Amino acid sequence: MTEFHGIIPPIITPFKENGDVDYDAFVHNIEKWNNDQLAGYLVLGSNSEAPFLSREEKLKLIELTASNAKAGRTILAGTGLESARETVRLTNDAAKRGAQAALVLTPSYYIDQMDDPALIQYFKEVADHADIPILIYNVPKFTHLNVSINVAKALGEHPNVAGMKDSSGNVEQLSVFFKSASENFQVIVGTAGALLPALKIGIRGAIPALANAAPNHCAHVQRFFEEGLIQRAEELQQRLTPVNTAVTATYGVTGLKYASTLMGYHGGFVRNPLRELNEKAKNDIRRILGEAGVLGPGS
Repeated sequence: MTEFHGIIPPIITPFKENGDVDYDAFVHNIEKWNNDQLAGYLVLGSNSEAPFLSREEKLKLIELTASNAKAGRTILAGTGLESARETVRLTNDAAKRGAQAALVLTPSYYIDQMDDPALIQYFKEVADHADIPILIYNVPKFTHLNVSINVAKALGEHPNVAGMKDSSGNVEQLSVFFKSASENFQVIVGTAGALLPALKIGIRGAIPALANAAPNHCAHVQRFFEEGLIQRAEELQQRLTPVNTAVTATYGVTGLKYASTLMGYHGGFVRNPLRELNEKAKNDIRRILGEAGVLGPGS
């Protein structure tokens, strides 16, 4: 089973002004990221605006990611849908187009009924029938549902559940997941704000949104830490934290895409109902990137 070690961006989906997917811009980004210090790509994550994409668009983006990615990089696809049946179908179609593992979002539409037994039943059925390993995607910010340690332990015994991405930002919870995990169940941190704390726990893989705009900065935090340059890792983490807050929390996907554009990638437009940034917000992001030393000479 694939070992997740290093930085994997949950890649953005550039749209044209008319709302169409800009596939040329998407490929441009993959080719540019190929020169960065990354371990792979996650297509169709939360920052891909996946809920706004049709099935056909999703499959084409997976195919383009796999066919244009640098050799040796891991290709993940977000395939979680509300029913286990449709999730299995999308997962296996993603596998045919080059995805090596699937990130499966917790179903949450009927949130009051999504107790531990329901989630265990859902993920087991998906894992039983998926042609590639799956990872649980825990992102309470969007689903308003937080995976329990009991669910993680139960699913950790399944041979086709590779682990989980925890984007809660709760370092204490992340530590509990990591310390309770079985040998083959890998815990991946899902936010740059918790990157260094996660590395200190022993986690080796990260899928942070900020890696779209600042992939090498995120990679350097991990490299400094693994080389024992703890002070340098801590200093860089401190610089990145306000950037991460601005482009992932304050301004969300729209801010992340604008920051990516400033860094030379093609952020493109967002898809309706998301709204474009006003000039004040753009100036704020530009200022924060500059103050952090991320934007400009020597970045």
